[in-house]
Amino acid sequence: MIYSMTGFAAVTQELEPGSLSLELRSVNSRYLETHFRLDESFRALEPALREMISGALSRGKVECRLNFTARSAGQTSLRLNTVLADQLAELGRSLQELLTHGQPLGVADLLRWPGVIEGESVGMEGLQEACLPLLRRGLDELSATRQREGEKLKTFLLQRVGQMDTLVADVLPHIPRLIAAYQEKLAARLKEVMGTGDDDRIRQEIALFAQKIDVDEELSRLQTHLTEMRRILEKGGAVGKRLDFLMQELNREANTLGSKSAASETTQTAMELKVLIEQMREQIQNIE
Repeated sequence: MIYSMTGFAAVTQELEPGSLSLELRSVNSRYLETHFRLDESFRALEPALREMISGALSRGKVECRLNFTARSAGQTSLRLNTVLADQLAELGRSLQELLTHGQPLGVADLLRWPGVIEGESVGMEGLQEACLPLLRRGLDELSATRQREGEKLKTFLLQRVGQMDTLVADVLPHIPRLIAAYQEKLAARLKEVMGTGDDDRIRQEIALFAQKIDVDEELSRLQTHLTEMRRILEKGGAVGKRLDFLMQELNREANTLGSKSAASETTQTAMELKVLIEQMREQIQNIE
């Protein structure tokens, strides 16, 4: 599989006291960069979150958002702290015996006392137990989106490789004819300049220049690089850096082809190859 570095995932976990939500966004980067946007209550979890992300991803700039939204009072299950209520009632009775004119504690007084009414709560240990599985779900979803994007990139690149193969295959059989035609043109010019000069000298000059304009080797290397690119794309995995290296090699051969060109056909081919290489280079920057 080919994986893009661009992806998004959003997952939620419903807990008794509230809702835990996590978002992951990733874009292309030369290395793995992890940035967290966490509530302060989650800062202690950052090392564990970072370790899990680095274990799942190798490249990309990743932003992780983690939020906890507590339920409103109407949604939260409430319960009476009967132990505390009994203690307060007993204290009230004792105080009433000491202060004969004191008013006894009523139900409303007890309910307003801190801790008498309890809501569901979750401690840091409970949050960590919920967060790490939630992050695993988020990473699985992120990986799935990056894989889908990667397959689109693979299709795009294979199409461009096919177009480049066609360009090279079309021009390759014409190279001997193009060189021969240029040699004839060059010979005519040399004879015109040199008059009835030494034919051996003219032949030497032509042979020397023919070596300089022969692009058969460049075209052969282009075919080799394109074959290797197909192999890498089919094998899959973390291939971004290898593909980027191949882009440099392809670009070098296309430049040499253009500089050595002695015919409009090879010049046009070199230009079209460079356009396709640039299109591929832009997309490869997004591959893990």
